[in-house]
Amino acid sequence: MNPDTSLSAELQARMRDVPDFPRPGIVFKDITPVLADPVLFPRLIQALAEPFRDQRITKVVGVEARGFILGAPVALALNAGFVPARKPGKLPSRTVTERYALEYGTDALEMHQDAVLRGERTLIVDDVLATGGTAEATAKLIAQVGGELVGFSFLIALGFLDGVKRLGAHHVHRLITL
Repeated sequence: MNPDTSLSAELQARMRDVPDFPRPGIVFKDITPVLADPVLFPRLIQALAEPFRDQRITKVVGVEARGFILGAPVALALNAGFVPARKPGKLPSRTVTERYALEYGTDALEMHQDAVLRGERTLIVDDVLATGGTAEATAKLIAQVGGELVGFSFLIALGFLDGVKRLGAHHVHRLITL
């Protein structure tokens, strides 16, 4: 499904580029102007949810931290529960953990082991898809607890990093490809 090109253009116009953040050579896509817009933000949430409306989603997993901001309202739009996938040591109950490779080292994500039940139809939401490592790790968390991954929904995909290929045959929805 092709995202609404006018919405994509409006979203891109409201985002701001922040050069050399968080480190030299990186151009950070700041989405806070979109989040602050009371007309554009709800349209963004509806567009992230739309392809999954008839998919019987029961849980939306948002990836720390901007995935929380987008994932929770997507869960409301889909009449689903919300589950945070967090950095290690941030969740108070028993967790499952998935380690993944970064450009310079490794990181990990955790999720409560009872947050997604066996067979629950799950959607992963995050702001940016880059290499796909974080999204893939989140999918593995869902698999560890027996959830059924239906797809992914991203605001931005960095096409030059080819993260979509890493996510395999799952439905990968993105509003903007850079």
